[in-house]
Amino acid sequence: MATIDLEIEGMTCASCANRIEKKLNKLDGVTASVNYATEKAHIDAEDAADGDGGVDPASAQRYIDTVEKLGYHARVPAQQEAPAQAASSHPGQPGQADSAGSAAEAGAPGSAGAATQNAATETGEQGIKDDPELTSLRQRLIGATVLSVPVILLAMIPPLQFTYWQWLSLTLASPVVLWAGWPFHRATWLNAKHGAATMDTLITVGTMAAYLWSLYALFFGSAGEPGMTHGWHIFVSGGDPAGDIYLEVASGVVTFVLAGRYFEKRSKRRAGDALRALTNLGAKDVAILTDGKETRVPISQLQVGMRFVVRPGEKIATDGTVIEGSSAINEAMLTGESVPVEVTPGDSVTGATINESGRLVVEATKVGSDTQLAQMAALIEQAQSGKADVQRLADKVSGVFVPVVMGISLLTLLVWLFVVHADAATAFSTAVAVLIIACPCALGLATPTALLVGTGRGAQMGVLIKGPEVLEQARGIDTIMLDKTGTVTTGTMSVQKVILRGSGQGSTGTAEATKAAENAKATESTYSADDLLRIAGAVEDNSEHPIAKAIAEAAKKSLNDDSASLPATRDFHTTAGRGVRAMVTLPSSESQNSSEPHEAEVTVGRGYVTGDDADVVASDIEGETSTTVPVSIDGRYCGTIVVADTIKDTSAEAIRRFQELGLTTVLLTGDSKAVAQSVAAEVGIDDVFAEVMPQDKVDAVKRMQQQGKVVAMVGDGVNDAAALAQADLGIAMGAGTDAAIEAADITLVRDDLDAAVDAVRLSRKTLRTIKMNLFWAFAYNTAAIPLAAFGLLNPMLSGAAMALSSVFVVSNSLRLRGFH
Repeated sequence: MATIDLEIEGMTCASCANRIEKKLNKLDGVTASVNYATEKAHIDAEDAADGDGGVDPASAQRYIDTVEKLGYHARVPAQQEAPAQAASSHPGQPGQADSAGSAAEAGAPGSAGAATQNAATETGEQGIKDDPELTSLRQRLIGATVLSVPVILLAMIPPLQFTYWQWLSLTLASPVVLWAGWPFHRATWLNAKHGAATMDTLITVGTMAAYLWSLYALFFGSAGEPGMTHGWHIFVSGGDPAGDIYLEVASGVVTFVLAGRYFEKRSKRRAGDALRALTNLGAKDVAILTDGKETRVPISQLQVGMRFVVRPGEKIATDGTVIEGSSAINEAMLTGESVPVEVTPGDSVTGATINESGRLVVEATKVGSDTQLAQMAALIEQAQSGKADVQRLADKVSGVFVPVVMGISLLTLLVWLFVVHADAATAFSTAVAVLIIACPCALGLATPTALLVGTGRGAQMGVLIKGPEVLEQARGIDTIMLDKTGTVTTGTMSVQKVILRGSGQGSTGTAEATKAAENAKATESTYSADDLLRIAGAVEDNSEHPIAKAIAEAAKKSLNDDSASLPATRDFHTTAGRGVRAMVTLPSSESQNSSEPHEAEVTVGRGYVTGDDADVVASDIEGETSTTVPVSIDGRYCGTIVVADTIKDTSAEAIRRFQELGLTTVLLTGDSKAVAQSVAAEVGIDDVFAEVMPQDKVDAVKRMQQQGKVVAMVGDGVNDAAALAQADLGIAMGAGTDAAIEAADITLVRDDLDAAVDAVRLSRKTLRTIKMNLFWAFAYNTAAIPLAAFGLLNPMLSGAAMALSSVFVVSNSLRLRGFH
């Protein structure tokens, strides 16, 4: 199975997309989806793989041929090496910072996503200028407007109707109908050859009927006689069938529909700006470092393992690791946050982010389609090319709409002629009005344009929505379950305090505890808190465990002198389930009655504490909800180090915002109940599921669902992946594991819960916009067709209303660009 994406030209309405989609899906082993808004076909085919993970060119050509036989143009999109390396064929000048990068840097402070916003604007405007279809539409629209305005004015204002004015109208209207309206007529003819009807069919039949009737009236009727005049009415009016001309209807409808299509096309271009901006944000060239010398080359020559230089103001060429230097990195295009992130050697950086201060040497770890920016763009495009259930419903309706409307128009003509016994002019005008007003363009645009803008805006905010069905899943969410470590908390352990032997605050009330407390006070620790921390830190510095790292880091920070170091150690050992131990050279101390450094065995971990010391530890740590690590020296317990996972600064505010959205918040963690309840209380979470294993997390989600809850799950680890998949809506923290991200429906680039709130809010807002679009599109057609059929709308007004309906739907969708 392989995936092929095709760019399709020539689609003029949702019916065109439906027709292409049906034809492709009739091919063996093919599942295809055609999106009118993005003008792309997404094809999954069993026989399209080439054996190397790529696409077989012959198979791709097969699908191109299928589309082109229907009268449309198709091509495989130009393959970019990566979105982060876009425009590599136009390298910048050596030694200069990328101009787009500088612009993004200048615009970023105080504006989330400023880099993407700026690039989107520039990309969109340039794309509008370069689009040949838009250029053609604009030229036809200008010509049609200039020629049709006099025709409409002459028809509407009787005092302007001089002798033989009708022949001037014919002269001006003919180029409008035949030249400006040619794209409609051509599409109608191509579809007719295949026995299909689309929106263009309605326009062609309506305008050509009006035009040909006018020709008949002028040449064979009384309309061409000198001194002929007629008024203009909002409603359809009768008269001598051969004495009325409808040139203002024919030219007016073409002009209005051209205007609607031009602004629709222009708006669709802008709706996809966010994705195009992502694919054009990358650096154009890179300064590769070889044997101490810099060589500036096109970005396409950069490979994994190469080292490159990034100067202040330049974009980072690709994902990599900082080898040398320190700087502040503007990650606004990636996370939506304008506050720069400090990086030092060993830190990871992302392609297309901006180096704001120091010179960096970076080693490339990912290039091409593997980069984070490329994966973001792929995820967004995948979302925008999909279809929600509401869109499938709209597609089904619009697919049968055109033949139904033509039937209604014919029925209207017959009813007015033979039932109402109206004159031919009235019956004809009414039937044409039905044809013109009924086109389902707004219906076809209602969902994809909102999805296009919504997913693009999400990308700017660091929220990646995988597909349109995600929006529908987010609609009914009433409960949100949150993993603790890495989601509510930072996932990074830190030392909270040191409890020296005998300084415990509580008592369990048992005789054993009382005896332990008395024993502890009688034999208090002879080490200070800092001494004990440094001794334990010296041992833990040999371990890679997260808790060990936290203790070692705290110990190093406690050193009074920058030149000082932790005590020396030897014979380090780790014992599973117990802790770590080593021989440590203890410093001299008056409190220890020792004037010379001496060596002692130091153990760190609960597994080494036994006997009476265990009771002392229990007394010392009573009431503690964080992780406790006892420290013993030469077999004697001396104190306990308390380590805790730090709660993220944004978590409490995010929980409050979730609750304002009407969501019940639940903490889901494998930690102890005491720790979980402490964290939940601090940030305001409603309920707690503690001491749960990965399978238990899935069961917890299932239990909530069985209670009738619609559950969203937020997590970041491998142990969260199954629960993310089980939940009605899975949200993965972007800093989490690949397994979690793959299982989720939404990925957050920003590593805080505020982004999860934004994801829920954006999903709801986008779905509300889709519903509003669909309501107005359905309402428009439902109300307009009867009005036209009853003779209450002039055909030219019908054309204007039809064009405005499409513009309204697209404009309403574009409001999502201002979501914050």
